[in-house]
Amino acid sequence: MGKDVIIACDFASAADTFAFLDKFTGRKPFVKIGMELFYAEGPSIVREIKARGHKIFLDLKLHDIPNTVKKSMAVLSRLDVDMTNLHAAGTKAMMEAAIEGLTKPDGTRPLLIAVTQLTSTDQERMEKDLLIEKPIAEVVMHYAKNAKESGLDGVVCSPLEAGVVHDTCGKSFLTVTPGVRFADGDIGDQKRVMTPAEAKKIGSDYIVVGRPITAAADPVAAYERCVAEFVD
Repeated sequence: MGKDVIIACDFASAADTFAFLDKFTGRKPFVKIGMELFYAEGPSIVREIKARGHKIFLDLKLHDIPNTVKKSMAVLSRLDVDMTNLHAAGTKAMMEAAIEGLTKPDGTRPLLIAVTQLTSTDQERMEKDLLIEKPIAEVVMHYAKNAKESGLDGVVCSPLEAGVVHDTCGKSFLTVTPGVRFADGDIGDQKRVMTPAEAKKIGSDYIVVGRPITAAADPVAAYERCVAEFVD
């Protein structure tokens, strides 16, 4: 499976999203649809973007009791997305239920990945807000191992952790890494960041890039720069 750049389409409406995607007249980028856009527009936005030829990572981060997650994943599976996710903190039972719900009658399913710790979380916040006193690296690896044992395809993790995830869970276990910025860019509200070239070097399989592309003066050029640094 090759590396790829996923654009975070964190827009408030379908109109804004399509105005952005209309700029891409050549290569159709892999796009992430998150909570803001999905809650604003509903499942139709997924179907419309898919019909345009884009791969889709539906980023809703499910976290609930196993049966609810199983039923919800069955609904999401029918949207024909390429990747979706949940919180590893929901336990192995929840992750196993998610796989069961996501799998179609023919045995196929989208990729399912788990969020370990959000990139806005650092050691201080984890200890003070969540009362998790273990080192963040240890927590991330424990969650990653739980995800693999539950049958998931990979994890969302900081690019700083991608190499260690592969060492711990194997090279085929996917690492999807947000918090990627250009060396000359603003890090925004992310606490743990890396450039596309650094993410490639450390072993990330996918990088998720938002504002460095969506807020760029020339989004297509910014996307192509990401691809050049990370994939080519």
